[in-house]
Amino acid sequence: MRNSKYAPLFETKRAKGIAIYRLFAVSIFIGICSIWAYRLSHIPRKGEDGKWIWIGLFASELWFGFSWILSEAHRWNPSYRCTFKDRLSKRYGNDLPDVDIFVCTADPAIEPPMMVINTVLSVMAYDYPPEKLSVYLSDDAGSDITFYALLEASQFAKHWIPYCKDFNVEPRSPAAYFISVSDTHDTKQDKPLATIKKLYEDMENRIESAAKLGRLSKEICSKHRGFSQWNLYASRRDHHTILQILIDGNATDIKGSALPTLVYLAREKRPQHPHNFKAGAVNALIRVSSNISNGQIILNVDCDMYSNNSHAVLDALCFFLDEEKGHEIAFVQFPQIFENITKNDIYGNSLIVGREVEFHGLDGYGGPLYIGTGCFHRRDALCGKKFSEECKIQWKGGNNTMRREESAHELEETSRFLASCTYEENTQRGKEIGLKYGCPVEDVITGLSIQCQGWKSVYFNPPRSAFIGVAPTTLPQTLEQHKRWSEGDFQIFLSKYGPAWFAHGKISLGLQMGYCCYCLWAPNCLPTLYYSVVPSLCLLRGISLFPQCSTPWFIPYVYVIVSKYAYSLIEFLWSGGTILGWWNNQRMWLYRRTSSYVLGFTDTILKSLGFSDTAFVITAKVADEDVLERYQREIMEFGPSSSSPMFTLLATIALLNLFSLLGVVQKLALNKDSISQYQAMALQILLCSLLVLINLPLYQGLFLRKDKGKIPSSVAVKSVVLALSAITCFTFMY
Repeated sequence: MRNSKYAPLFETKRAKGIAIYRLFAVSIFIGICSIWAYRLSHIPRKGEDGKWIWIGLFASELWFGFSWILSEAHRWNPSYRCTFKDRLSKRYGNDLPDVDIFVCTADPAIEPPMMVINTVLSVMAYDYPPEKLSVYLSDDAGSDITFYALLEASQFAKHWIPYCKDFNVEPRSPAAYFISVSDTHDTKQDKPLATIKKLYEDMENRIESAAKLGRLSKEICSKHRGFSQWNLYASRRDHHTILQILIDGNATDIKGSALPTLVYLAREKRPQHPHNFKAGAVNALIRVSSNISNGQIILNVDCDMYSNNSHAVLDALCFFLDEEKGHEIAFVQFPQIFENITKNDIYGNSLIVGREVEFHGLDGYGGPLYIGTGCFHRRDALCGKKFSEECKIQWKGGNNTMRREESAHELEETSRFLASCTYEENTQRGKEIGLKYGCPVEDVITGLSIQCQGWKSVYFNPPRSAFIGVAPTTLPQTLEQHKRWSEGDFQIFLSKYGPAWFAHGKISLGLQMGYCCYCLWAPNCLPTLYYSVVPSLCLLRGISLFPQCSTPWFIPYVYVIVSKYAYSLIEFLWSGGTILGWWNNQRMWLYRRTSSYVLGFTDTILKSLGFSDTAFVITAKVADEDVLERYQREIMEFGPSSSSPMFTLLATIALLNLFSLLGVVQKLALNKDSISQYQAMALQILLCSLLVLINLPLYQGLFLRKDKGKIPSSVAVKSVVLALSAITCFTFMY
């Protein structure tokens, strides 16, 4: 037994009942192999109808089976973590490492300043020695209004942080906290609560007034020297580095206690220099922070992901500081949780199975993906250091250069060049150091590279969520987000960083499979499109594509379909979802694969051929009142944004299935002799009927709804024409 001094700071538990699940998975695999055997043994002979259609179905079923095998990496060996923060406190006390926190924002219109500073205030108020915390806001828009909001937040923090400590506040985002105590709260807090809430509301009014006006008054600008840096500002894409230390290492709150360091940064941008989107912003923060505070641990969060758990830093440090295994860990990833998810998660944005099942499975193989937010990094691993057994470093004592003799003004001057747009030229930054460039999902490719250098990662899903964010509230936003994810992941697969070859021999096979499962999201569109269109078209021509109910080959199809979807439902309910939520998730599974992934796949191929460039689209964090009202009622939102090609494709496929099913019903009604023919096509009719059922919201948006959230008439007309044209062409061909 180990000495209590070295008792582990965290524990890893394996899932129970895993042997039973593996037997179940093997039975499904046998069923899949039987389906493949049926396809191979029943290929139509030359001259018979449907030979090439049959081969296409076989290719699709091969792909579906392959994808299922890859997805088993998420379920084959799940692990669960728990931490011992009491041991950490006893062992280290106040002698803990410095932590740098990066918050990134890019557009004050899409990401309102009040939302940004609530996130900043929530991480400034962590239950952690404030002199060891440094918070950096990267403003890629270089907005003086965002700077003003942060300046206001720096003053409010002097009241907010001691209030949080005095009353053990959770969550420590002021906006979220005031909502949580609006109805019930401890009467002892009445007066302090009223005081702090009044301070917050006054600050909010000042910031929102400036935001609505779109500019700052001369009176406001005269109150702080930092505003002078906007005198030479040209535009958000053309400006010099703007750097301001708003709270330095000597500042104190209203009770005389130390405050965290607070820094505003708008890196230099010039039209002739690529800025590399979020990856470029984070890398600039890494360089600037190394000169100001140089925390050994870096936390990065998106501006819409406020801290919901003031002990999250201590949880993360339990992994990094563990004497036996801590030196192997490069990053600790917390899940993304969203506060605005509706009861039945109409757009499938909760990613509930991903956070409750899949990432635990990846953790069992050496660690999860880095997902870009809510992640604590070891600085030297993020900066390109390879793992070795000598990576056990001395954490105690800190490393914060803000406590040096240099003044805040001197640090600003020496750090400004580190954020220039030319600093990285002819260096390995963006290649071997920091986040990787050239990919819309820079987080995933960076995490993979770190793991391939020998490091491990950890997934930690605590009982109280560590971070809470905002999910998209419309279908176009959701599909656009998944287009970016699928496109970026597929770019990784086709690049030199493809996990099938780049990671071979460097990470476990299970982790390789897990990465490949995500990297191959986009190609999933091809078999899904085929299965969504061709069997329904064949119904109209009476071409049978599946075994009859009376044959033994019918059994594997039924077993695989029923077992897979029954387990999927149980898994979803176990993860905390609802039955209707599961049904919505199946709908979104189809919509993503027949719209987002199609465009993601196409754009990736065009980019690889040199016909297009990578683009980065920011997901909107605000919604109009009528849009929000429909979202809360779980009415699917299409709106003007649904005029994109994604929705024309979605609507065309939905109408094609509806017309096919109506055609079959008409034939059965007019010709009773057709009943025996269609009885032999039960699976085909079932598939077409399910596709029609799952597309009911689309039909409503096309023809029945009158509100602003309906699908535009132009899309409806185009979709009807395309669907009828496809049916006509297929009828002539067969």
